[in-house]
Amino acid sequence: MNQKIDISVVVPLYNEEESLPELVAWIDRVAKANSLAYEIIMVDDGSSDASWGVVERLKGEYPVIRGISFMRNYGKSAALYCGFEMAEGEVVITMDADLQDSPDEIPELRRMILEDGYDLVSGWKRKRYDPIGKRWPSKFFNLTARIMSGIKLHDFNCGLKAYRRKVVKSIEVYGEMHRYIPILAKHAGFKRIGEKVVEHHERKYGKSKFGLERMVKGYLDLISVSFMSHFGRSPMYIFGGLGTVMFLFGFFAVAWIIAEKFISGHPLTNQPLFYLSLVAIVLGVQLFLAGFLGELINRRSADRNSYQIDKRV
Repeated sequence: MNQKIDISVVVPLYNEEESLPELVAWIDRVAKANSLAYEIIMVDDGSSDASWGVVERLKGEYPVIRGISFMRNYGKSAALYCGFEMAEGEVVITMDADLQDSPDEIPELRRMILEDGYDLVSGWKRKRYDPIGKRWPSKFFNLTARIMSGIKLHDFNCGLKAYRRKVVKSIEVYGEMHRYIPILAKHAGFKRIGEKVVEHHERKYGKSKFGLERMVKGYLDLISVSFMSHFGRSPMYIFGGLGTVMFLFGFFAVAWIIAEKFISGHPLTNQPLFYLSLVAIVLGVQLFLAGFLGELINRRSADRNSYQIDKRV
């Protein structure tokens, strides 16, 4: 009979060959000190250095390691998705491979899941050692995400998180959605989301993979995940609603202008409102049709009647 695994530690990595031996030894030390049966799932996101060779070597020293290597760089979300699929632990922990996240936080994160009843616990790097060019955009980003999602977290993008196993098996992470896993979890019905202040370390090896394009992609994905959370199953509600309002505004405005022409004799083409009304009618029809087409596509979706069932009797 296979031994029950207490924790699965999922580590997405990209060009982190120097930090991996220290990280694995640190996780191993913490797990043994707390008598935890564990596995480490390392997902190499198409590294161009010797990271995968290091993973293969470490596998010989630590049989608990499982790993996969992508043919090319797909991004952190893809790495997490594949890591979540492989995870067998009762609690799943994610952390970055650059040694800035501390494995010493694992026992308390696990306790918060199992004893405090959280579905997801997100780390909060209250004191950060990142450059100011990364800290301030992150603060603004987190503020926007809190307002749009209603989830009171200070650090959505912290790589150090803990999940109940059911959570990672119920969500799909893609694009740059790893930043919004708490939002995806909430949308899937897991509303017990907590936060823990965690220790953050200065980068010891290599350099940050952070770039301006990640912020742009991040905000676009925030809009996408917010839209899908509210209107993913019923696009007609947003498109059809807006289209109907715009069409009615344009229709009644045109009717009023035509009536005024008969009364006052003013030419229709001399009034800017006439052209605005025509534009509103056209846009209203287009938006309504977009909602209608969205409903048709949604009806043919394979998961249109896929629901997360919590309990059965």
